[in-house]
Amino acid sequence: MMVARRWVQLEGAVNVRDVGDLQTTDGRRTANGLLFRGDNLQSLTVVDIRRLVDELRVRLVLDLRTGVEVRSEGPGPLHQQPVEHRHLSLFPEAGQTTDVVADDVLPWASDAARARDRNTANPDGAAGYYLGYLRDRPDNIVAALRAIAEQEDGAVIVHCAAGKDRTGVVIALALSVAGVERQAIIDDYAASADVLPQIVARLKSSPTYAEDVAGRSLDSHRPIAKTMERFLAVLDEKYGDPRGWLDRHGFGAGDQEALRCRLVA
Repeated sequence: MMVARRWVQLEGAVNVRDVGDLQTTDGRRTANGLLFRGDNLQSLTVVDIRRLVDELRVRLVLDLRTGVEVRSEGPGPLHQQPVEHRHLSLFPEAGQTTDVVADDVLPWASDAARARDRNTANPDGAAGYYLGYLRDRPDNIVAALRAIAEQEDGAVIVHCAAGKDRTGVVIALALSVAGVERQAIIDDYAASADVLPQIVARLKSSPTYAEDVAGRSLDSHRPIAKTMERFLAVLDEKYGDPRGWLDRHGFGAGDQEALRCRLVA
């Protein structure tokens, strides 16, 4: 369960929270008010915008949605504010719409899919889909982390549609570089389950996502701690740790130190 004060209560988004105040392995904590994670920002109200821009000083939005989603939903009301936007899809833009569409996109979305993973002895299981982001769009993952590290004024918010999968991967990598304790990273990922009914209700209310989520159980959308645990473990096994993967893809020691200094109080 997340600490209540880390959630940002908004009228037009339900899965927005600060990733500050997380314990690092060297006894420090991530800074409050610098990095936020969220779901779709398309329905923000005037009050929400005032909260994010004036109170929380959000100055950069990293939008992980696909081009299809952005064209369908629109850029969002923060585009009318003095806030920079960068569109960094984690898909290869080859026809997939979002990260909530079906079993072939979310391999853990149904009992049948989970059984299929077990029966085929898939070593990555659900985490394999997240590893696909790294395979298909390492450029945009690195660009997102570099943008966070280089933001000198105000806060950054990273978001996608639900704020749990694509956003979860980018935030997990950022927190790994910051030296946050592994269990705290996993717990932060799983915390989206606390507002899962509200997330799914929002998706169902949107023409962009309604058909994709129709007929699926609420539990099929649930972020499971073991998914993030396995995702990070695969990076440990293949690259030494998540930082090793980033170093391999052009986000080296200097970049990582800059991100760590930015995020750790």
